[in-house]
Amino acid sequence: MKQYNSDEEMFALMKEKLYTPVVGDILDQLGYPHQFLPAEIKPLEALVPADAYIDRSEPDNRLKLAGYACTVLENDVFGAPKKPFGYLTEALDQLKKNEIYVATGAHNSALWGELLTATAKARGAVGAVLDGYSRDTPQVLSQNFPVFCSATWAQDSSIRTYVFDYRCTIEIGQVTIHDGDLVFGDIDGVLIIPRELQDEVLEKALIKASGEKKVRKAIEGGMSATKAFEEFGIL
Repeated sequence: MKQYNSDEEMFALMKEKLYTPVVGDILDQLGYPHQFLPAEIKPLEALVPADAYIDRSEPDNRLKLAGYACTVLENDVFGAPKKPFGYLTEALDQLKKNEIYVATGAHNSALWGELLTATAKARGAVGAVLDGYSRDTPQVLSQNFPVFCSATWAQDSSIRTYVFDYRCTIEIGQVTIHDGDLVFGDIDGVLIIPRELQDEVLEKALIKASGEKKVRKAIEGGMSATKAFEEFGIL
């Protein structure tokens, strides 16, 4: 039974009650074992050394994201293209409320930065997931906008990267991502939930998350892991 009546309620519930391991477990059970993006894609917040001098207020806003994918396909170029940045500005300007900018295909420069964050946030987007690098790290973090990437790198994209298409099917690692699929990320990684499965996956994940709390309580109360698994079927 659905526990939400709108996208906003669904995303709030996901961020409050769920975590990527339990959602990934449900996808495995449903026959979708390749839905996690590569392990190196992490919250930008988590990639910054602990002793770096940046504003770390409200980190929870940057460590989880949930929204619908706006897929972006980029490619590397070698010299200034005839159309600077390709269709980057067009892709940014058409972002919608509750969407996440998901980009792949180019690796010779940063794919994200301060002004892209400001634009996406102004359009109502709720995050960015990059199969590559981000830059302007203090300025991005200061906007309390969740960005997930593989590393930070200052190298500019203007003469190195071209947005070739958007709202198209892309692949990141082992995952095929369709525009509009559900994106969920936290400190343990990012996974993609096919849009047509989202209600079933979330319902079962909420049940499993609740069950895991019962199992932990039982184990902390003295029950063996073997007995707990026999009784609850969860480990």
